[in-house]
Amino acid sequence: MSSDETTLSPATLAETLRAGGRVRVLDVRNRDEADRWPLGGGDVETTHLSYMRFVQAQAREEVGDLADEFDDGERVVVVCGRGESSTTVAAALREHGVDAVNLEDGMRGWARVYHSEELDADADGARVFQYQRPASGCLAHLVVSGDEAAVVDPLRLFADRYVDDARDRGAALRYAIDTHVHADHVSGVRDVAERSDATVVVPEGAADRGLAFDAELIDDGDELRVGDATLEAMHVPGHTTEMTAYRVGDLLLGGDLLFTEGVARPDLERGDEGAEEMARQLHRTLHERVLTLPDETVVAPGHYSDGAEPAGDGAYTAALGELRSRLEALSMDEPAFVDYALSGMPPRPNNFAEIIEANLGRDAVDDEEAFELELGPNNCAAAAD
Repeated sequence: MSSDETTLSPATLAETLRAGGRVRVLDVRNRDEADRWPLGGGDVETTHLSYMRFVQAQAREEVGDLADEFDDGERVVVVCGRGESSTTVAAALREHGVDAVNLEDGMRGWARVYHSEELDADADGARVFQYQRPASGCLAHLVVSGDEAAVVDPLRLFADRYVDDARDRGAALRYAIDTHVHADHVSGVRDVAERSDATVVVPEGAADRGLAFDAELIDDGDELRVGDATLEAMHVPGHTTEMTAYRVGDLLLGGDLLFTEGVARPDLERGDEGAEEMARQLHRTLHERVLTLPDETVVAPGHYSDGAEPAGDGAYTAALGELRSRLEALSMDEPAFVDYALSGMPPRPNNFAEIIEANLGRDAVDDEEAFELELGPNNCAAAAD
């Protein structure tokens, strides 16, 4: 990017971070908003300066003093919610000699960034692609075998993307699968099905939670055939009662069960009152089901946290043996695990109750409402080890 450019696209920023580049950010949102939803995804150094403080500095003709804090010649990416206030701030800093650019469309633009990496894993002969949304850490997976494909945990915002990507790889989508009733983003299973011949698949337990649309219900041990590959359902309750992972060869598409940096939070379905029992259930699931799998099992989760390091293939995965030795939570007895899970929970995802209702089909939201509901971090982990 030449020095006279004034705007940075979110896609270009994401490419820089994926390549290991360092990015210096000036966040002009209110401090509490910026702290709740930081721009992360790599080597980011952030300075906070609310837009109100900037306006006050402008009125006192002290913008030059602010600019002096960025006089080292390093580019500064100015960020706000929509890319409006940050445009003004970036322009003022450039007038004082700072190499400042505005992040186009702000954090709303950042929320639309989506890219994929192919997993290096033995998935019953299938190719598996991991979709990554750096604004929230949401992950989805596309399994392609022969001329058929399945997408696991698709996001509504990107429904067209999965259909097009499968077609570009010579496959038609056969299944659109949710591992559980999501609380952090609006599911895309029905939207994918509308754009393809895919069958919507959800865990059988979703019916007990009030599922209000037609879907194929899948139970523990059931299998879905995709080309020459088999996806075996594995009931893994704890994050939610119906949580279901899928084994594909040596790959475990784990949903919100186990992450590369920690374990799932247990309170989003039954609230504070039921969180302790759900944490106990999660501990049983991990020890009686997941940790009995071979160490070489590759865990591909449904989320990654800011600061998590991708594997060598660029995807957020880890071998189960590595997680077993690295994550302290996996070696805790039940009482210690429950204390850990209940004490380390971040704030609940934005609008989680409304998102759950939408994902059960009990509340209809249009595309813009869906996008607004899920803005912000996902917060589906209990804590990061």
